[in-house]
Formats: sequence, C-alpha cells, structure tokens
Amino acid sequence: MAQGPGRTFGQVVGVAVLAVAVAWFLSVAAVRHGFFDLQVYYGALTFWVHGGGEIYDFLRPPTQYGFTYPPFAALVMLPMAYLPWTAAAAVSVVASVLTSAVVIWWLVEPISRRAGWTRWFAVAVALCLAAAFEPMRETVNFGQVNMLLLFLVAVDLLRLLPAGNRWAGVGIGLATAIKLTPGVFIVYLLVTRRWRAAFTAMGAATGATLLAGALFPDASREFWTEALWNTARIGELAFVSNQSLRGVVARLDPERPSTVAWLVLVLATLAVWAWRSRAAVAAGDEATGLALTGATMCLVSPVTWVHHLVWLIPALILLVDNAMAAPAGSRRRRLLLAAAVVGYGFLISRIVWAWEKDFTGVDGFLGSNTYVWISLALLLGLPIRRWATPTGAGPEREDGPAGSAGEPRPVGSAVEAGGVAQLGEADRVAPAG
Repeated sequence: MAQGPGRTFGQVVGVAVLAVAVAWFLSVAAVRHGFFDLQVYYGALTFWVHGGGEIYDFLRPPTQYGFTYPPFAALVMLPMAYLPWTAAAAVSVVASVLTSAVVIWWLVEPISRRAGWTRWFAVAVALCLAAAFEPMRETVNFGQVNMLLLFLVAVDLLRLLPAGNRWAGVGIGLATAIKLTPGVFIVYLLVTRRWRAAFTAMGAATGATLLAGALFPDASREFWTEALWNTARIGELAFVSNQSLRGVVARLDPERPSTVAWLVLVLATLAVWAWRSRAAVAAGDEATGLALTGATMCLVSPVTWVHHLVWLIPALILLVDNAMAAPAGSRRRRLLLAAAVVGYGFLISRIVWAWEKDFTGVDGFLGSNTYVWISLALLLGLPIRRWATPTGAGPEREDGPAGSAGEPRPVGSAVEAGGVAQLGEADRVAPAG
C-alpha cells in the first residue's frame, strides 16, 4: 500500500507515543525479580565449573531452588560461567528481545501484508504490546529461556516444515533437550503424521542428550536418576503463579491435590488438542497448530509459571489475523477482536495475584485461575484458517490418499474446523487469493 510522508510521520509518532506509554506502564506495573532464575543458572554453573561441585547439588541461598534443566541445557549455558554477572544478564535480555522480535515478525508480517498495513508499523506496535505482556516481562525480569524455546519451535513450524525442508524437527528436538516440556511438539508431529519431522526431532533430542551425557556423565546420571524427580526444587504446585490444570486442582486442596482428577483433565485436554491440531494441519494452518500446541503445553504441564505463558502469544496474534480476515463491521470481526483484547487485557493485568494469599471460595477459584481459563478458551475457540496455506508450499504430508486427515481442504471450504464459533454464513469469509 502506498503511503505519503504524512502517513509515515503519523505512524512514527504513534509508535513513539505507544512506546512511552508502555515504558510508563512497565515502570509502575512490572515486578523487578532481579533476574532471579538467571541467578540460579549462573550460580549453579559457577559452582560446577569453578567450585568443583555438581551442578544439581547447587541451591540458591537461602532458597530451595536449583538448576532443574537437563544436562544439555547446562552445555548450552556453559559460556555463562566465564562471563561477569552483568554481561550474563545483558546477554539474557538481548537474547529474549531478539528472539521475540523474530517470532513476532514471522507471525505479524503475513497479517500486515494481507490487511494492507505498513509492515514495520504493525510489527513495531506488536513489539510494544508484547513488552507489556505479563509473561513476557516476567521472562525478561526472571532471566528465563522461554522465548529461546519458542523461537526454536517456531523455526521448525513456521519456516522449515511448510517449505518441506529436511531439517524440520531439529529446532523442536533441541528445545526438548534444553527443557523437557517442548517435547509435546514431537507428539504434535506424530499426531499430525509428519513422520520425517517427528523422527528428526527425536533424533536431535536424543543426540543432544547423548552428547551432554558423554561430556558430563556424572551430571547426567544425577539429573535422570534424582534431580528430575525431585519436585521440591520447582516450588509449590498450589502457588498462584502455577497456571496449569495441575495448579487448578492443587488450589482446590493444597494438602491433598487429586492426581486422578488432574490426569482426567489432562486426557480430556489432549483429546481436544489432537482433534483440533489435525484439523489445523489438514487446512495447512501450521501457525494455528503451533498456537494450539503451545496452549496445550501450558495446560497439561504439571507446572506452568506465569512467565511460561509466552506460548500464548501466537494464539493472541492469530485471533487478530482471523478478525482482520473477516468482513469489516461483521459480527465475526467484532467478536474475534473483542476476544483478543479481553485475553490480552487480562494477561497484562496481574489479576491472578489478587488471590496470591487466599484462593478459597468461588471468587478464588475463578480469579486465581484466570490465565488457565484463557488457555482453555484459546484451545477450544481459536479459529482454523483454511485460507492460510502458504503459496507454493504446503506442510509435509505423509498420510497417503486424498481425503485422509492430512489432505488439505480446498481454500474457501464452507466447512469450519472444530471449535470455531458458529457465527453464521454472512460473517464467514474466504479471502480472495
């Protein structure tokens, strides 16, 4: 879309005003954690490399928190032990910012192109909004690795897999070797029958784990036989920051949380996820597959701290994409934009912390689990974009004959995927091209 100097100037001013507003919001709303988690990593690595101790024996004084990631994560983070603390903190911030910028560009740039927005402007606005997002600001303030993991998975699902690249799956495998929870994306590849990418991911995860085992046999033995199973190292399940289904169950009865109830909820969630993920891949909508799997990972993981919810960013962005694809003024557009605004609004608000000390009663049940309800709503209701198949390249399909679960439906099909709100034929849209 052509634009004159006046339009460009207005956009520059708009971004500057938004950036100042976000900076002010962060100054009053963001909690300063002093890179607490990064201090744990840094202390454990220093103790291991320079103190002669075992990395999994280190606990950050005066807490029970220690290094909880697999040995391959220690290998990836090893250079940190040779940096001064300020340099390690700077690298953490820069890495989170750069990986966030790349992932947001991949998700927002196609929307801006389809909607006719100025691309740099759309991405700049999205980055400002992401900075205010509580999981994002918690990731930066804790010194967490969440955006690195999301970046590795997004490389596979948004770039390599749609192009049929034979290296698709390596990013997911490496993310799984760094932290076990992204392994759900290997299951995603299996459920959606992308066998080559799934086995590539498993091979990458296994190779990285074996490499770490060969280099650090004592640490590897301690992790896989002891540290992995020591749940006291990660904190209380009922703590309000745990926005997973396990956290919901634990807050109902902190002394005796029901494992059976949790497993029933997990199985039901996985069944819905498998159904919706296969529908997304059948439509060629890999980004929605990424978003659904990220939301599911947050739900089924035993522990999902608030900063882990950066995995909801793709789903919120795709709500906007679906809204902009709907006719201007339609009920569908209004509903989807409202859902995106409400979800984002709650996820910058710190609302769950109002019940940090007391999560009893109906208000405690509803309020302390607000982010869980948002994750569930995104899993159930995020539309599948049957018009979003990349031009000239589709996802790797190894299902066999046409009409199977892996066969894409024609663009513009009137059949909506499961979980999409039935908004009426007048509000449906299949954009030209």
